[in-house]
Amino acid sequence: MKLNILFLGLLSIIFSANSQENSKADVIKLNYLDFSKRDDQFSGGIKMIPIETPLGKFKVWTKTVGNNPTIKVLLLHGGPGLTHELYECFDGYFPNQSIEYIYYDQLGSYYSDQPENNNKLWTDERFVEEVEQVRIALGLNNSNFYLLGQSWGGILAMEYALKYQQNLKGLIISNMMASVPEYNKYAKDVLAPQMDPLILKQLQDFEKNEDFSNPKYSELLFKYYYTEHILRKPLADWPEAINRSFKHINSNVYVFMQGPSEFGITGNASLKDWDVKSKLKTITVPTLSIGSKYDTMDPEHMKWISKEVQNGRFLYCPNGSHLSQYDDQKNYFKGLIQFLKDVDQGKFKKS
Repeated sequence: MKLNILFLGLLSIIFSANSQENSKADVIKLNYLDFSKRDDQFSGGIKMIPIETPLGKFKVWTKTVGNNPTIKVLLLHGGPGLTHELYECFDGYFPNQSIEYIYYDQLGSYYSDQPENNNKLWTDERFVEEVEQVRIALGLNNSNFYLLGQSWGGILAMEYALKYQQNLKGLIISNMMASVPEYNKYAKDVLAPQMDPLILKQLQDFEKNEDFSNPKYSELLFKYYYTEHILRKPLADWPEAINRSFKHINSNVYVFMQGPSEFGITGNASLKDWDVKSKLKTITVPTLSIGSKYDTMDPEHMKWISKEVQNGRFLYCPNGSHLSQYDDQKNYFKGLIQFLKDVDQGKFKKS
């Protein structure tokens, strides 16, 4: 009899906990699109946030979608110098899960201020301080703040976490290795040999002659490399948002930091020696590392990142490339949403 009473009591506790969790989710879902108590209702979620830099004050563009008091995801785009438009497919997944997310164009990018080209502004250290100022302006903290960075945004996310992880609830490193020299080696030793030798020779000749502005160079890259390792669809089928983001690129920022193409970070690019492998073990915040089979980034390295940080999980996209949020959406968003929910509900377990 006592065992029955104990069992019924346990069931009551479990039922009560589940009921409370469901009730919380229902309230969040009900208020997800309610902007009535927000200061950005007039602009539809858009804020031009003032930031301080060594060269004065500028403004950066952000747009918040939805309301969720415990899950707010700030999206760091790639490039450098591309735009938030790389993430527009999130509209098809996050709202249904009541996940609040913030589009953000970094300084120099299309929707934010674009100071006259001054390379003193284009450093990862300054961008980290910019992200911190954006966080403060948006009222994000370690009870709700998730930082997601893809490609260059992944570099920025890692650097931010290394300095300010006390402000984070969760970190997502999407499609970015922790070492540019190792990324370059992977491109040279693994990806380049997969190309048609004649096409590869032409690309190498353009690069040897520094003829990067030649239309033929871009044509070959997009047709034979980008459609294999950036976004695995014929160019004619690339999403309009991706084409728009490429159209809006700030080439000055991109070339100074990344170099002339996605075929490795080379030349005098400021990021060519970037490497934080030895520092990753200091990151304690729950971390999701996302790698893809056909990416320009080595998926085994992405898996290694998930083991090197103290509380990491690896998400593998078997059909994806560099923009796996587009060419492997099923796996990408399932794993990403599960990570956010697990951390939010206190159920996160490292892999």
